[in-house]
Amino acid sequence: MPTSAPLPDHREALPVAAPQRLSSLDFIRGIAVLGILVANVVGFGQPLLAYMWPGAFLTPHGEGSDWLWVAQFVLVDGKMRGLFSLLFGAGLALMAEKAGEDGRVGLMSLQLRRLGWLLLFGLLHFYFLWRGDILVLYALMGMAALLFLHWPRMNLLVMGTLLYVLGMVINMALMASPFLIAETSLGAGEAMAEARASLVTAEQAAIARSAVETAIMTSGSYADFVAHNLRQYLTAPFTNALLYLFETLPLMLIGMALYRYGLFSGGLDAVRLRWWSWAGVVLGSLATLAVALWIKATGLTYWGTIAAFMAFSHLLRLPVILGLAALLALAAPSAQGWLARRLRAAGQMAFSNYLGTSVVMVLVFHPWAGGLWGKLTRPELYLVALGGCVLMLTWSQPWLVRFRFGPLEWLWRCLTYGRLFPLRRED
Repeated sequence: MPTSAPLPDHREALPVAAPQRLSSLDFIRGIAVLGILVANVVGFGQPLLAYMWPGAFLTPHGEGSDWLWVAQFVLVDGKMRGLFSLLFGAGLALMAEKAGEDGRVGLMSLQLRRLGWLLLFGLLHFYFLWRGDILVLYALMGMAALLFLHWPRMNLLVMGTLLYVLGMVINMALMASPFLIAETSLGAGEAMAEARASLVTAEQAAIARSAVETAIMTSGSYADFVAHNLRQYLTAPFTNALLYLFETLPLMLIGMALYRYGLFSGGLDAVRLRWWSWAGVVLGSLATLAVALWIKATGLTYWGTIAAFMAFSHLLRLPVILGLAALLALAAPSAQGWLARRLRAAGQMAFSNYLGTSVVMVLVFHPWAGGLWGKLTRPELYLVALGGCVLMLTWSQPWLVRFRFGPLEWLWRCLTYGRLFPLRRED
């Protein structure tokens, strides 16, 4: 699934914010929201099936593009989603902490209302803009994470890790076995003939569904696009959430634990943390590269790329995600230049930037707007992503100079509390 999801801005519920923690969260979130666009631009500009499988591209995908697939797989895919999952959990813990300090009652009800509105935003995004939405997943997993909100930090860390490992076992069984049966010698022989035939049928069905999408996106109307989503993918946001349950919920729990251990506030030994973080990033990335090179050597097949994304890289991503989060948290306090300030602003407005990106990509790619869908190569799509990143960095800081919140952050706050809040800053 394409990577995307903003972390709610908890400033609205914090009378006295912890400056370093919020600054670190915004800084990490700003980097992640840019990386999310880099990951998702393929799904915006080509059939959604092409996000994992280059064979679905409608433009040539030569050797250079294959190597770009490897680079994205190693450096970006799953890592940005993982960072946001950690941050989402940290945000839940932060909000609970401040509510406790203020003696605020009704925290659970407040959180559920927030997540309920997030669920609605996600469903509208899925059906009316882009099926790569992940807000529904975050809303549902956030509701589940609330059940663990008051657990001790060690229990959260252990439970999150165990659930993440369980997810690897499940994904290996469900997502790796089709590749091993269909694409390797393990599936050879008469005993596996029926299983191989069923996998061929499943692959052909996926390609046929993608062809229907292609017809709509090249010659259909926006009404056709929405009707197709409602007719063919009505329950997909919820089934997708089940598919990613054992990645997202565990990382949220780990994020809660890491927040309480002081990862985002300088509460851990910096030297030791930096050493272990670099070890996790380097070793996890090297192992992920080995998977990418293996799958590339097999021809970037349909089942091979799915197995790489969903199964083989699942556990390998964990040390990279944790290492990146720690390194960025260590770097955040000293990052004070113009780029760092703009990254923090983009992170503070992650919700507006995430949904705003979908609107911009629709205007660029859809046939009833820019008409570039299915026409750009992978390198050209990355240029579009670069333009989107520049746009986010350009508009976020000036907006926040004049207004208290991003536009969608403000709307979300008003809906959650059931009343209007001032948006413009006082002179």
